[in-house]
Amino acid sequence: MAHKLSFRTILLVATALSATAAHAQDPNERVTILERIIVGAGNEKVAIETPQSVTVLNQEDIDQAQPTTIGDIARDIPGLNVSGSDRVLGQSFNIRGIGAPEASGDQGRLIVNIDGVTKFYEQYRIGSFFSEPELFSKVEVLRGPAFSTLYGPGAIGGIINFETKDASDFLQEGDKGYFRTKSTYTSNDEGLLGSFVFAHEIDERTDFLLTSNYRTTKNYSTGDGLEILGSEFDTWSGLAKVTHDTDDGELLKVSYQRWETLGDDQAYDRTQSVGNVDFGTVDRNVVDQTAIISYENDFIDNDWLDLEIMAAYSDSATTLRDASGFAPNAFFPGSPPGGCGFGPTDSVLFCDSNYGYQSYQFRAQNTIRSAGEDWENFLILGYQFIDQTRTGEDITGTFPNIGFHPEGSDVAHGFYVQSEFTWNERLTIIPGIRYDTRTLTDTDNVTGFGSADDTAISPKIAAHLQVNDNFAIFGSVAHTERFPTIDETFSTTTNGAVFQASIGLEKEEADSWEVGFSYSAENIFEEADSFQIKTTYFNSTVEGLIVRNPAAPAAFGGPPNVFPFTPGFINLDNAEFQGVEIEAAYDAERWFANAAYTWTEGVDANTGDFLTTVAPEELAFTIGARIPENDVEFGWKSRFVADPADACRVSTTPVAGCAGGSSLRFAEGFNVHDVFFTWTPDDGAYEGLEVRLGVDNVFDTDYKEFLNNDPAKGRNFKVTLAKAIGW
Repeated sequence: MAHKLSFRTILLVATALSATAAHAQDPNERVTILERIIVGAGNEKVAIETPQSVTVLNQEDIDQAQPTTIGDIARDIPGLNVSGSDRVLGQSFNIRGIGAPEASGDQGRLIVNIDGVTKFYEQYRIGSFFSEPELFSKVEVLRGPAFSTLYGPGAIGGIINFETKDASDFLQEGDKGYFRTKSTYTSNDEGLLGSFVFAHEIDERTDFLLTSNYRTTKNYSTGDGLEILGSEFDTWSGLAKVTHDTDDGELLKVSYQRWETLGDDQAYDRTQSVGNVDFGTVDRNVVDQTAIISYENDFIDNDWLDLEIMAAYSDSATTLRDASGFAPNAFFPGSPPGGCGFGPTDSVLFCDSNYGYQSYQFRAQNTIRSAGEDWENFLILGYQFIDQTRTGEDITGTFPNIGFHPEGSDVAHGFYVQSEFTWNERLTIIPGIRYDTRTLTDTDNVTGFGSADDTAISPKIAAHLQVNDNFAIFGSVAHTERFPTIDETFSTTTNGAVFQASIGLEKEEADSWEVGFSYSAENIFEEADSFQIKTTYFNSTVEGLIVRNPAAPAAFGGPPNVFPFTPGFINLDNAEFQGVEIEAAYDAERWFANAAYTWTEGVDANTGDFLTTVAPEELAFTIGARIPENDVEFGWKSRFVADPADACRVSTTPVAGCAGGSSLRFAEGFNVHDVFFTWTPDDGAYEGLEVRLGVDNVFDTDYKEFLNNDPAKGRNFKVTLAKAIGW
């Protein structure tokens, strides 16, 4: 059944949210999702007062979702989607139509940070981000390229900032120690989580945090009862952090986090399956680790100094051993079983091999504050350094190099300036500019490329005008440039085809603008209730968008290769993206509601064809209630997703009269509903207890996310029990 959404429908829903009944509350106790503080956009500000589209999830949002994977906490954020699959090793991010599984350019088009450290990964038939939801207390999603100023060139889609837990999140005033154990069970995949948190105050200025999490699941089943092979996993993760906070504005943090999964005979392909048939099996070990030391000093008595310094090491590594090779299946019908150097593509895929991304990173930033009688300005000056190394090794020696995962190094220096000027607490103007240099080196010298330098300039300006106490308008204009990645430049095979390295690739350049308005009010129906709505329209043109070369051998649906070989990646002339994002929230003592609407369109500007990385129109909302005297909260969540904009992709198979294409980008509209219940008593005999119950996909709907390659989970009962003690 097709699902149609309209802008008028969204406005009616948003208006209806404001009509929810309420009782009085202390406004200092709670804030809505649009009243939360955003720190990643420069000077701290409330989300609804930020002149770009932003969303922040806090600890309660993460806990309420009872997530199994990182993707489970991203479902309701406008403009953000998870692509690839629901497998723990198959997930990548997509913002405003930018991002897809196995898309090597996404490490530049989307920037993903953990505690300020940029994460890199791209490998054949595997996702790009590996971590555990239990490690995090906060997630900020900054949509659009205007945020490139502070984070890096080419963030066309935007930024995702993950923030790990701190001891201060758990230690109450007067406590010296804290310990919590937590367990979660999920019925669909028979999943289990075992977790503990230990926090200790070493002295008045120093505290320590240690967390450990073990999670295991079996294969999940769809709403149609189909078991998705290869979706099982076992993971372990942990975080250790020491924080030293002085009384004069100095803050020192040292942390180390590690996430690991190890599985024998697991499905080789973690991003998709065709006909639910294994591409092959392999013993795979994935380890992601991050070590950070950071120092902050706000120099309380000096407006010219507010210093932040960070040095970090990041490593994401995969080892493949004892691959079975591919059996005859939907990928290669009638092919003999394959192995290392054997099969229809004479492939290195099934050789014992190691893949990895290592980076050394440094950032220094200072904020200068100046003010007058009716104005204030924050000037940010910063420098960022990243030395990234990509490795790929066939340890059997069968192949001298891995053509689809070439080795290389990428050394980048970034210099940025951003000013935030506010006049009369009404008008805020934020200009900024970033200058980057980069040296790309072919470290295994397969292509004979050697090394080359490039530069990028990314200017922007944003403004926010508070027209009156309730209504505001905002907008921004930004230009950003993205360097070709190691993979895009040096790959010599792709999709079974043999290519030459893409030495002549040009930078992608994006010109974007967005405008919007916001409305907020308090004491609407009852004392201290509140309602906010924020609406954003955006438009981006990307010139020179880098894509895989469509040339491929006949076995893969294209013409046979001819000599001389053609580049593996090419620049398109341009692509255009536009869309609308709406967030609305209502909060009172006993009732609350949130709504998020997204419409995004992306087309090849030359042909007019819809891009296959853009998710359909969607409305998500939550309606809930609280019983404060009993520390109870419960509610209902719904998502309504329309058919794909391209009518040729509204089915599971190509339609007559439509151009052919990958069957992995076909889907139909759907609606799916969840319920949740939370009991967290804060005093009495049950103080420190946490009980969370939930049912995802209540009606056991059989559906597929457009950007995922497998159907989604069917009905899933979830139970979380936790107990904490402080002393």
